[in-house]
Amino acid sequence: MIQKVKTPLDGLWILRSPVFHDERGYFYRAFSPMDEEMPGIRMDVMQTNISHNHRKGTVRGMHLQRAPSLEAKLVRCIRGSVYDVAVDLRRGSAGFLKYFGYVLTEQSGEALYIPEGFAHGYQVLEDDSTLLYHHSGNHSPHDEFIMAYNEPRVNIQWPEEISLVGAKDRDAEFLGSQFDGFEI
Repeated sequence: MIQKVKTPLDGLWILRSPVFHDERGYFYRAFSPMDEEMPGIRMDVMQTNISHNHRKGTVRGMHLQRAPSLEAKLVRCIRGSVYDVAVDLRRGSAGFLKYFGYVLTEQSGEALYIPEGFAHGYQVLEDDSTLLYHHSGNHSPHDEFIMAYNEPRVNIQWPEEISLVGAKDRDAEFLGSQFDGFEI
């Protein structure tokens, strides 16, 4: 059974799968939308992506799909380790502009469930790390929003020196003082 662990931000959960080890290696259930012990985390998976990263220190993010293309994400590290970050950008939320960061590793059996209205990104903590994402919606370039990974209003404390940021993320603009979030 997958265990649901509360985070400081409403709707954002750590999911812990029991990991079974034997002489062959290990096994765990990555996700089951039918788990009865997971209220609030049922999602129809519309898209699954894999992101591989060569270099420690690489930052990807912070990405979000705006309405009408809102999506939840379930993110799991399947090789190496990452510092995974979600930022609450929901208008009127008690957690507005707060972030939660958590280390995901391939052996932990843990994933981060990120609800609609949160920007998501991560920093690679080991060379050759890979993430598996399940999305509740399909990507819409028209509704994509990218928050700067170094947004001063959020002030994410990345654990490693940043070694690489892609052009799309590097060119993201700051939110500005008038930004009041997205309607969910």
